Amino acid sequence: MAVPKKRTSKSRKGMRRAHDALTAPNLSACPQCGEPKLPHRVCGSCGHYRGRQVFEVEAEDDL
Repeated sequence: MAVPKKRTSKSRKGMRRAHDALTAPNLSACPQCGEPKLPHRVCGSCGHYRGRQVFEVEAEDDL
């Protein structure tokens, strides 16, 4: 079984983890409704993609 010969220092551990940070998704505004959406995806609030209606969005009923 492989066992490390020396303990990994805090500095070396931190350098290894330097690229592990999470990044926020790049959101763009929908040209139809203005809601934030992921690029190259159908808008979830209005159902448009590249100027075309892809699907109908049902109205939410508030109770």
